[in-house]
Amino acid sequence: MFRKKRVSAAPAAQPRVPEPPVSVAETQPEKLNGLTLAYIGDAVYELMARETILAREAGNVNQLHEKTVSFSNAAFQSYVSKALEPLLTEEEAAAFRRGRNARPGHVPKNKTQAQYHRATGLEALFGYLYLTKQTARIAELFGAVVKINEEYEHAKRTEEQNA
Repeated sequence: MFRKKRVSAAPAAQPRVPEPPVSVAETQPEKLNGLTLAYIGDAVYELMARETILAREAGNVNQLHEKTVSFSNAAFQSYVSKALEPLLTEEEAAAFRRGRNARPGHVPKNKTQAQYHRATGLEALFGYLYLTKQTARIAELFGAVVKINEEYEHAKRTEEQNA
């Protein structure tokens, strides 16, 4: 009746990045504004996070959702964007800046404006890479995101235990 948590000894395989449909791939990402890139990038990033979590463990939907939120909340995405910036090419950095500098007109509760803008920049980067069919680069960068998430969550747990 109850499922045991699936724990693998080896690291889970990197999730597969889907190819954009032909009609979407024909758009010119360099002409899209930062918020439009972030719109599609949010979906790509979220799918990668969910696939990563499902590959690593089973659990009820609420537990899986909590783990997904650890990847996709603005505070973590802002943290990740700072760590990834030195790894970006000039073209990728430009896509990130377009998203970061976009002005959506709102900021979610409990997040700073800077965190929200950096998170939007990260999503715009993933949107740009997706629309330019750079799936290997998405997988490479998301692999770094996974490692950063593990370190981030470990640091949070340590901080909570010491408090």
